[in-house]
Amino acid sequence: MRRLSAHFIFTNNGPPLRMGIITAGDDGTIINVEDTGGSLKESEPVEFYNGIVIPGFVNCHCHLELSHLKGKIARRTGLGGFLAELQQIRKSSPEKIISAASEADRAMYDEGIVLCADICNNSLTFSIKKNSKISYINLLEVFATDPGQAETRINEVVKLSEESERQQLPFNIVPHTVYAVSLPLFRLIKERTAENRVTSIHFMETEGEEAFVKEHSGPLMETFRKAGFVADKLLTPGNCVSAILDEVTPSGSLILVHNTFAERAMVNSINQRGNVYWCLCPNANLYIENRMPPATMLAGEGCDIVTGTDSLASNGSLSILSELMTIQEHFPSISLTDMISWATINGARALRQEDTYGKIEPGKKPGLLLLDGVDLINLKLSPETVVTRII
Repeated sequence: MRRLSAHFIFTNNGPPLRMGIITAGDDGTIINVEDTGGSLKESEPVEFYNGIVIPGFVNCHCHLELSHLKGKIARRTGLGGFLAELQQIRKSSPEKIISAASEADRAMYDEGIVLCADICNNSLTFSIKKNSKISYINLLEVFATDPGQAETRINEVVKLSEESERQQLPFNIVPHTVYAVSLPLFRLIKERTAENRVTSIHFMETEGEEAFVKEHSGPLMETFRKAGFVADKLLTPGNCVSAILDEVTPSGSLILVHNTFAERAMVNSINQRGNVYWCLCPNANLYIENRMPPATMLAGEGCDIVTGTDSLASNGSLSILSELMTIQEHFPSISLTDMISWATINGARALRQEDTYGKIEPGKKPGLLLLDGVDLINLKLSPETVVTRII
């Protein structure tokens, strides 16, 4: 058993505790949380940490299988250029992919990530995740713009789901994006996902998505045509909002990823679904489009915001702390308390794992992290802030 204290403890169960005390079992389960009122008696046997103690981070969007592509794709080419280059270079030897993914998994653990929703197009990372110290949820991704390929793609992802089940890894089948999934494929996915606990979809990552879907035109369409990604005949939903509300399963949580070009009216319409989570991966947005998502607008509209890292193909690291530092740099009005909630309890709720993760309270096993080098007077991250695992 351990008793821990720090300048502040962000429990996500009320305001931050000043000099609070956490009692944790040997297996990391929280036994008790004590509010000392900011007065820690010197006689009490506690481990005291300089900084802020928070629950473990939740990564709501990752592509572990792309870890071998770190530094291989040019920055700021726009999404169309990024995807075209990705398709050309993503294939590699299984040994190289597995080695890079293993290293990335260890780095994520060291960065304080305890729970991760990981996009999968193959099974190469399954054994890594089965043996990882991180708890993973496989999101098995489906895409094809050609309506004639819909049945083939569904059959392929069903086989992938059977392998995930064999390895006892929780999974959900998910559509890739609104523009890369034909209407027939959307409907086959919806049939297969009527009981999904978690669904995610890349959403409004580039301004060309709506034109692609509504009019089969625009810069994204032109890039895809040149790369040979577009079928001769397209069948798409009416628009991006109707795709989400009508063609994606209403079951469980829905995580919309990126949202860089999401507009207020669009956000309010989609929020009517309920159980919608808006995932920010700002470092990847800067890498690809050199643009930040509208974090203050989303927060102002009462959105449930979560955080992700995307992949090493579009990011320098898989660090949630780095994502939060980028958000703070661009949106200094957003409080540290809110950002920690996005990166912990909101993510746990989005992934339906809040019984274990996201809060420091008795009975839960969230992992405990120390944020050191924080501006404790203003409760702001600083360039010197680092994260260290305590439990």
